[in-house]
Amino acid sequence: MRAWPGRQWAVITSAAGTVFIAAGAFWLSFTSLADLARRSGIDDGQAWAWPLIVDGVIVVSTVAVVALGGERVAWYPWTLLAGSAAVSVTANSLHAVVSADADVPAGLAASVAAVPPVVLLAITHLTVILTRARPSEPADQTAKTAGAVSVALAPLTTMQADTVAITPSMSERAAGRRERAVELRESGLSNKKIARALDVHPSTVGRWFADAHQSDEPAQRDSAPLPEGATA
Repeated sequence: MRAWPGRQWAVITSAAGTVFIAAGAFWLSFTSLADLARRSGIDDGQAWAWPLIVDGVIVVSTVAVVALGGERVAWYPWTLLAGSAAVSVTANSLHAVVSADADVPAGLAASVAAVPPVVLLAITHLTVILTRARPSEPADQTAKTAGAVSVALAPLTTMQADTVAITPSMSERAAGRRERAVELRESGLSNKKIARALDVHPSTVGRWFADAHQSDEPAQRDSAPLPEGATA
């Protein structure tokens, strides 16, 4: 019995949770980067585009890395992913250092601000993996399927073996035709009539008798008497 329905619900629940976490991490990183863009001189109406570009590249390149797997062209999305993640983490840390209260250590503020982009990177990767998860067929089901296929193919294998056993080989058929040709020749039929009776070409019948005649000649020469006065 398959346990896939329960696993499917677990995958759905995990995917939903990762989506909410990714949305929260994206929002925290988005607001920090947008404020940093405004502090850097970008107009308020355009500051929102900068974090969208930086964190958007993280999401898109992560999906591309998972989709391409181990293919050779995967180096390019990996490069985009590393670059965009480095920019996002650095920018969030700088924003925290600039906007943090004076009594907060700069290292602590930078570490806290670096969490959202790192979580966004990891959770996006996890979400893509969960959505691509597929159930694997149980081993016993695979064995049953293989056994059923073997049983279904068994009659065919038996029929093929019987056919091979019943069907004579080509050499046996040729030898039988030659013997039949000799019998018909002794009965007085011509090569053409013998060929017609055996369903072969007349030249084939002529070659059979020529080969038989040549094989008999050495024996005849060996059995011929020696001339008078000659020594063996």
